[in-house]
Amino acid sequence: MKTLLILRHAKSSWNNAHLADHDRPLNERGKQDAPRVGQAIKSRDLVPDLIITSTAERALSTAEAAAIHCDYDHELRIERRFYLAGPETYLSVLRQLEGDPACVMVVGHNPGLEDLLHHLTQRLEAMPTAALAQVSLPIQRWSDLRESTQGILEWYWWPKIDEP
Repeated sequence: MKTLLILRHAKSSWNNAHLADHDRPLNERGKQDAPRVGQAIKSRDLVPDLIITSTAERALSTAEAAAIHCDYDHELRIERRFYLAGPETYLSVLRQLEGDPACVMVVGHNPGLEDLLHHLTQRLEAMPTAALAQVSLPIQRWSDLRESTQGILEWYWWPKIDEP
């Protein structure tokens, strides 16, 4: 079995209309939620062996904050193909992984992440900002991942679930 963590970037800022979409930073809520994602990962003992993130500023900042707060101790892999990617791109990148890490987290954008989650689990779950899904996949190696692979949604979390 392999574990895939699917994380949508935290809330981003729309304050600067001159910034390209790719360059939008996290807003204040996003800066609060991203570390909470890492804490939630750590509390479930799900620290990934590899984190792969979109190049977009909001995704990269989310991945960095989550990594720090879950005690991830490897380099982030930055994947430009994840920017606004669909499920087929995520699957392609995962199939090509070397070393067969047991748990991988991908950080990206909607609608691609909702589509990926639905594709792998046949479950229609919203992926609001900073949402995290844990999917168990019945494969031994990432290269075994197929379009037809069906996983199980083990856990779903987002910061508003835990708001005081």
